[in-house]
Amino acid sequence: MSEFERWLRMELDDSDLTEELKSIKDQPDEINDRFYRNLEFGTGGLRGVIGAGTNRMNVYTVRKATQGLANYLNKHGRNPSVAIAYDSRIKSDVFAKQSAAVLAANGIKAYIYPKLSPTPTLSYAVRHLKCDAGICVTASHNPAKYNGYKVYGSDGCQITLEMADEVLSEINSLDIFEDVKRISFDDGLKNGMIEYIKDEVIHAFLSDVLKQRVLKDDCSNLKVVYTPLNGTGLVCVTRMMSLIGIQDVTVVPEQEYPDGTFKTCPFPNPEIKEALQKGLDLCEKVQPDLLLATDPDCDRCGIAVNQNGKFVLMSGNEVGVLLLDFIARHRRENGTLPKNPVAVTTIVSTDMADAVAKDYGIDMVRVLTGFKYIGDQIGLLEAKGEADRYIFGFEESYGYLSGSYVRDKDAVNASMLICQMAYAYKQKGMTLVDAMEALYHKYGYYENALLNFAFEGEEGMKRMARIMQNLRENVPAEIAGVKVAGWSDYEASKRCDAGKISEIKLPKSNVLEYRLENGSKLTVRPSGTEPKIKIYISAKSKEKAAAEELIEKLKEAAPVVFGIQ
Repeated sequence: MSEFERWLRMELDDSDLTEELKSIKDQPDEINDRFYRNLEFGTGGLRGVIGAGTNRMNVYTVRKATQGLANYLNKHGRNPSVAIAYDSRIKSDVFAKQSAAVLAANGIKAYIYPKLSPTPTLSYAVRHLKCDAGICVTASHNPAKYNGYKVYGSDGCQITLEMADEVLSEINSLDIFEDVKRISFDDGLKNGMIEYIKDEVIHAFLSDVLKQRVLKDDCSNLKVVYTPLNGTGLVCVTRMMSLIGIQDVTVVPEQEYPDGTFKTCPFPNPEIKEALQKGLDLCEKVQPDLLLATDPDCDRCGIAVNQNGKFVLMSGNEVGVLLLDFIARHRRENGTLPKNPVAVTTIVSTDMADAVAKDYGIDMVRVLTGFKYIGDQIGLLEAKGEADRYIFGFEESYGYLSGSYVRDKDAVNASMLICQMAYAYKQKGMTLVDAMEALYHKYGYYENALLNFAFEGEEGMKRMARIMQNLRENVPAEIAGVKVAGWSDYEASKRCDAGKISEIKLPKSNVLEYRLENGSKLTVRPSGTEPKIKIYISAKSKEKAAAEELIEKLKEAAPVVFGIQ
C-alpha cells in the first residue's frame, strides 16, 4: 500500500498510469496484485501485463531494468553498446525508445531499429554490430495485454543465468524513480549516443537466411497463404518467399499489418487453432498448398497443410521431425552433410527426433526448454571452430533454426525451409501430411500432448510452488495404471532409474520428469513466461490408435496424480 501511495503521489510522465492508479484506489486486491512484488527479471528478462505498478510492464519498470543492465555493462567493459528491436505490441516502440534513452544517459551507445522488426533480427544485429548486449521488446505469442523485455548477450543468445543474476542484483539496488538516469530520445539521436540501425543489417540478415536453403530450385509452383498475425513478419517472410521463387502468396488481410490489440486472434500463438482461423477460412477459398503463420515477433512458425481439400494443422514436434529428416536427407544426397553432424532439441520435444537422428548418424543433443540453450550449443561448437557441424535445432513450441548466423529461433528461416520442403514433396506427388505418415510408418507412432493450467495472481504463484514441492517430496508410484520406472529432478540435478541415482549435467531448472514402464514420459514444468504449469506427455506405439489411446489416458490421469486438479 505504501508503494501504491507513493506512485499515486508521483507526477508520472505516462498519463495512462496515473488514470489507472486512480481507478483502483478502492480495490485492495487489484492494488496488491500490482504491487506485491517487482516484476520478475530472469534469463527471459521481463514479461508481464501492461499497466501501472511494480508487477507490471510500464516505462518505469522498463527504465529500471535498463538502468540495471547499464550498470552491469559499465562495470564489465569500456564503451559498451546495445542493439534494440521491438514488435507490434502496445507500447513496444515506447519501451524500446525509453530503453535507448536510459542507455544513452549512461554513456552506452544504443543502436535501435527504426521500425518494428522480428526477434531474430535482434539476435543478428547484436553480432553484426559487435554489440555487448541486446534488448528486444516483445511478449512473443502472449495475449494483447502482455508485453516483455528480453535481454541478449554479446553472442546473440538470451543472457545466461549468471549474467541475469548480476543484472538482477543491480536492478534490486535501484529506486524505480530516484536512481534511473535518462535523457530524451531525440537528444540521444542528436549527440550520437542513439543511432538507427541501417537497412543493410536487414539485407545481410536475409542474405544469411537464404544461405541456409536446402534446395537450389525455385519453388515456383507452390501456393501459399500467409499470416503474420498482426506482427513483425510481413516484410521479411514475404521477401524470403520471393527470393526462393514463390510467386503465389496470399496474405490474410485482417492480420496483414501490425496491430497490438490482435482483434482477430486474442491469443496470437500459431500453436492455437483459433489464432489461425482467419487463415484457415481464407484457405477454403484460395486452396493453397500450405497455410503459414508466424507469431507477432516472428520467431515461431505454424502451418496447416492442404490434404485433399481439407487443411490439417501440424504440430511443432511433427514439423521439427520433418525438417530434421528433410535437411539431413538432402544434405547427404548433395554431399553437404558435415562429418559428425549435430542437431539440438529440448528435453520436452518428441523422442522421435532421436530415432531420425540415429538413422543419419547425427549426434542429437538434448537441452533444457528455451531456445537460448540451443543457441548455447551453437556457441560451444563455434568456439571449437566447428559451427558447421550444427545442421538444425528445434523445440516443440514451434521454434526452428538451421545455421549459426543467429542464436535464437527464426521464423523467417523456418518459413523458407518449410516452403522448400513442401515444394520438394509436391514434386513427388506428396503433401507434408503424407511425408509425416511415412515417417510414422518407418519409426513408429510418437504421440505428444501438452496440458496448460493457469495460476493467476499472488495466490496462483504460491499454489504453483506448492504443487512442485509436493511432487518433489512424493514421487508418484504409477500414472494411468502404469508404473513409474524412473524420474528426473532438473532443479536438484538428479536422475533416478531402477532405484539408481545419477547426476544430470544440465543447468538447474524447475522441471520434473517421469518415465513409465511402457516407454511413456510426462514432464511437469512451470512456464518461464506465463503464470502456468505445463505438462508435456509423450507415448509411442507401432499403431496410431494405440498411441492415441494411451495419450488420452495419460491426459486424464496426469492432472489428478500431480495434484493440479
